[in-house]
Amino acid sequence: MTDAPHLAAVAVTVLGLAAAVAAGRLTRAVRPALAVLLDFLTAAGLIGLSGDPGWDGVLTAAAVIALRRLLGAGLRLSRAAPRR
Repeated sequence: MTDAPHLAAVAVTVLGLAAAVAAGRLTRAVRPALAVLLDFLTAAGLIGLSGDPGWDGVLTAAAVIALRRLLGAGLRLSRAAPRR
């Protein structure tokens, strides 16, 4: 991976962590904070893919997107479940 996309991916990851903490503090809920974090991690994965277009980069970005989709579906299901 070249330096610029790698540094940009790291910067987006750090900003995502900060944004997730801020979202968690403002909303006092985990779901919005996790959603923000997953969006930033997806962006970081795609930026990282621009610097490393090989199969390792593609597989890493696909894993991040699959994790985002899986956790997003889990969050939607838990939100739709009736509370006891």
